[in-house]
Amino acid sequence: MAGRVTRFAPSPTGPLHLGHAFSALTVWQRAAGGTALLRIEDIDRSRCRPEWEARIFDDLHWLGLDWPEPVLRQSDRGEAYRAALDRLTAMGLTYPCRCSRADIRAALAAPQEGVPVGPDGILYPGTCRGRPMAEAGPDDAIRLDMARAEERAGGLRFHETGPEAEGWHEPQDLARTVGDVVLARRGFGTSYHLAVVVDDAAQGVTEVVRGADLFEATAIHVLLQRLLGLPVPDFHHHRLIRDAAGKRLAKRDDSKALAKYRAEGMSPAEVRALVGF
Repeated sequence: MAGRVTRFAPSPTGPLHLGHAFSALTVWQRAAGGTALLRIEDIDRSRCRPEWEARIFDDLHWLGLDWPEPVLRQSDRGEAYRAALDRLTAMGLTYPCRCSRADIRAALAAPQEGVPVGPDGILYPGTCRGRPMAEAGPDDAIRLDMARAEERAGGLRFHETGPEAEGWHEPQDLARTVGDVVLARRGFGTSYHLAVVVDDAAQGVTEVVRGADLFEATAIHVLLQRLLGLPVPDFHHHRLIRDAAGKRLAKRDDSKALAKYRAEGMSPAEVRALVGF
């Protein structure tokens, strides 16, 4: 694949909306002269549906976008994720966790508004950190011991090409700012963080293009890339499309679904104009 390689990676859990259109168009724009890939992030089998995947293809083709085949689906990649998790476990960087979200809140012994929050929500207080992997049960999540992982990886560095934070970044003290993130959940075999870094490396992605809401997660991904010996791509975090009240669009906001604009007779060019393309 010559030139820059980017990817658009939606989950088939609902209709694409204007925010997805902006993200996809940004991906294809950034890949001009290179390759834009479509990846289906469907590890959550309880929420993902074939009909939503088909709608993704229809909406993107309607916008005038195309991509190489075959499309990578995370549901087909379990072996690759297990191998990555096993490698981190062999380094002594993982432990099983049986805590629910309610358990985590209770362990923090603080009012809800005072609970520390990171990219994944409430920061885990380390309740199960001393448990060995030999005790892992089928209902346990697997967490990364962040302090050990940071020590093992050494200094982190990544290049951001997005306009809001362009330049080199050197994240530090992830144990305090993001905590012991989950690498695998019951019924999934992986997590978003682990799956995306394994897939980006497998697909030769040279620039990760995604929304600004995922900027804080980048430090986690760069750490995992360093630990697993994977290349660190550039990152481009674009602005988010919001509604009139300034709220970020969500799939449950059907009023902004691309299919609705299509049904109302709006052209692809008009939808592109709505999001600034």
